Amino acid sequence: MPIVRGCNLPDDLLYDVENNIWYRDNADGTVTIGMTTVAAAMAGQLVAFTPRKPGRAVQAGKSCATIESGKWVGPAKIAFDAEVVAVNDAMTSTPRLANSDPYGEGWLVKLRPAAWESARQSLVPGSAVAAPYEAKMAADGFAGCA
Repeated sequence: MPIVRGCNLPDDLLYDVENNIWYRDNADGTVTIGMTTVAAAMAGQLVAFTPRKPGRAVQAGKSCATIESGKWVGPAKIAFDAEVVAVNDAMTSTPRLANSDPYGEGWLVKLRPAAWESARQSLVPGSAVAAPYEAKMAADGFAGCA
């Protein structure tokens, strides 16, 4: 597993480095997404999670959820056109799950991509994510995960 400036980035995931989102192919036509440890560390302790409702279409570059911490409110942008098929209700009641377990219990939503095979080409595999994240952290002036 790549570790960049103390931030874990599991090999088995795909990444949208620009938006700090990870993607897991569920092998059933759906994809689970969540915030990376980088995003969780930058945002700080999460206090609210408001996902789009299942059945809603979301365009590439648009938000599938709004995430709020004590110092930041922002969108969880997706990298491709998709439909929200499930939301993590546990995150709605306990948003800090994304801080404590971003790759497990802290997932955000499940999506059904409009064209997954082409969409996945725009994502960075975990095995190749270290260099792009190092460059992004340097550009953002982010020291890393504590």
